Amino acid sequence: MINLDFLQKVYWRNTVQDYLITLGIIMLGLLLVRLFKKYIIAKLKILTSRTKSYFDDYLVDSMDRFGIPALNFAVIYFALDFLRLSRKVDKIVTIATTIIITILVIRILSSAILLLLQANLRRQAQGEEKVKQMGGLMLIINSIIWILGIVFLIDNLGYNVSTIIAGLGIGGIAIALAAQNILGDVFNYFVIFFDRPFEVGDFIIIDTKMGVVDYIGLKTTRIKSLSGEMLVFANSDLTGSRIHNYKNMQQRRVVFKIQLDYKTPVERLAEVSALLKQVVEEQSPVRFDRAHFMNYGSYGLEYEIVYFVLDADYTVYMNVHQRVNIRIYEELQKRGLAFALPTQYLYISGMEKDTDSSARMQ
Repeated sequence: MINLDFLQKVYWRNTVQDYLITLGIIMLGLLLVRLFKKYIIAKLKILTSRTKSYFDDYLVDSMDRFGIPALNFAVIYFALDFLRLSRKVDKIVTIATTIIITILVIRILSSAILLLLQANLRRQAQGEEKVKQMGGLMLIINSIIWILGIVFLIDNLGYNVSTIIAGLGIGGIAIALAAQNILGDVFNYFVIFFDRPFEVGDFIIIDTKMGVVDYIGLKTTRIKSLSGEMLVFANSDLTGSRIHNYKNMQQRRVVFKIQLDYKTPVERLAEVSALLKQVVEEQSPVRFDRAHFMNYGSYGLEYEIVYFVLDADYTVYMNVHQRVNIRIYEELQKRGLAFALPTQYLYISGMEKDTDSSARMQ
C-alpha cells in the first residue's frame, strides 16, 4: 500500500502532494499545447497557404511563433500558482513574467510592422525584389522597438527611467554631432528606399561613373561597373547627384552623321538620303526616323541619320548600329561615292589653278 502520509510532508512551505499536482499540471498542459501545435496549427497552415491573402498566413504564423511560447509559459505560471512561494521566489517569477511578456510584445510588434511593409511593397512593381532590400530598414525599426521595450521593461521592474532617458538624450546628441556624415547616409538610405530613384539591378550613370546597382546598404550603395570593378558610393553622394536610370528605357534613339566628299555630283545628293533610309529599314528591331543632307561641313557634305533601336539592351543596339555602318560603307562603294577626308587647299593669288597644300591633314 502507498504511504499517503508521505504526500502530506512539507518541504519549503508546500506538501509533496502540491508539488506533484503542480508537476502534473505542467506536463499535461505542455502536452496539450504540443498536440494543439501538431494538429490544429499544422492544419491551419495548410488551409491558409491555399488563399491569396497574406493576412491569414500572418495570423497562423504569429500563433505558432508567439502564441505557442505564450501558452507554454501560461501553463507553467498557472501551475506555480498552486504553490506557496517565498517572497524571493515570487519576485523572481514576477520578473521572469515581465521579461517574457515584454519580449513577446516586442516580437509581435516587429512582425506586424514587417508584415505591413511587405504587404505594401508587394503591391508595387517588382514587389518581391523590394522586399529583399528592406533588411536595413527593418534593422533600424527593430533597434528602435527593442530600445523602447527595454526602457518599458526597466520601468516595470521598478527602476527610475528618467535618468536613463536623459542620459540617452545627451548621449544621442553627442553621437549625432560626432557622426553627422554617417547619420546623413542613414537618412538618405530611407530616401532611396521610399522614393526609389533606383533599385538593385538597375543600370545607372552618376556623373562619369556607370554600372548596375548591386547592393543598397544603410551607409553605402555598391555598383558593379561595366569593366567589372565594384564602385562604392555614400548614399548622400547619390541623392545629391544627377542620376541617369535606364531601367524603364524601352528603346534607344540613335543619332549619327556622315560626311561625303564635296566632289559628289549634285544629282546624287537626294539619292543618298533615300539610300540611308533603305539601309536602316533593312535592320531589325529598328524604326527609321529621318535622314537628311544637313549641313556643309568643314571637309564635306554632312548627312544626319536618326533611327530607334526597339530594344533597351546595349549589345543589341551596338550590333544593329554596326550592321548599319557596314551597309552604308558597302552601298557608297558600289555607287562610287567617297567619304570626306579632312583636307586643306592653298590658293595662290594670281594663279589660275589651285594647288594642294604640301601637307594634307588626315
